[in-house]
Amino acid sequence: MAQALSQQPPQRAPVAADPSRGASLVQRLAAGGYDWLFDRVDPLGGADHRRRLVEQAADAVLEIGAGTGRNLPLYRTATRVVALEPGPGMRARANHAAQAARVPVEVIDGTAEHPPFPDAAFDTVVASLVLCTVPDLAQTLAEARRVLRPGGTFRFYQHVRADDPRLARWQDRLERPWGWLAGGCHPNRDVVAAITAAEFRMLELDRFDFQIMPPLVRPHVLGVAQRPASRPSAQQAKGESSMNVLVIGAT
Repeated sequence: MAQALSQQPPQRAPVAADPSRGASLVQRLAAGGYDWLFDRVDPLGGADHRRRLVEQAADAVLEIGAGTGRNLPLYRTATRVVALEPGPGMRARANHAAQAARVPVEVIDGTAEHPPFPDAAFDTVVASLVLCTVPDLAQTLAEARRVLRPGGTFRFYQHVRADDPRLARWQDRLERPWGWLAGGCHPNRDVVAAITAAEFRMLELDRFDFQIMPPLVRPHVLGVAQRPASRPSAQQAKGESSMNVLVIGAT
């Protein structure tokens, strides 16, 4: 009897659920292609921009459209990060990236237009190269404002509509074919104007050309906006607009 028991195979540890379950082949390939691209972009300046974006993201943080989680290991001052990502292929990679984070991270399913959180649930909302692809930019920004506490900050990094009228016209002309190639990306969105229209107060704004990117998506911004503690009057908003901090650089 003892001999029979000794010959039984050892019990295996339970296997964790596969976070990519539900991802189609196309979704897994898209997530892999995203990481393949940014494995080349990040060493040439992209990682520095990401670091500037999230290192000072404080307290309870929501990152919308977290993608494959490339920002997650870069957080330093957050007490916790909730990474919201609707794509199962991207989410699987984000779960893996979260293991290298220095702060507590939870990766969950959800869209930027319908974040499943109560009002004023976060101190910081982060958007990194996602505002070009969300189907409804105005709703996304309205929801970001809703889930922020009054006085909370919205940190964003995004390629944007060009100031150069000639390039802006090309962004308009090529918006549809570019979107087919780049997963629904809109290269001609005036993201800064949309953030202001969503009643955020701009605190910092750095406009620069990210030279290694294709011309259509070379103009970039990196900034911080704030949900005001109270809704400003039209006169106050006009006065605050004239006092915004503007930093212009080039990369």
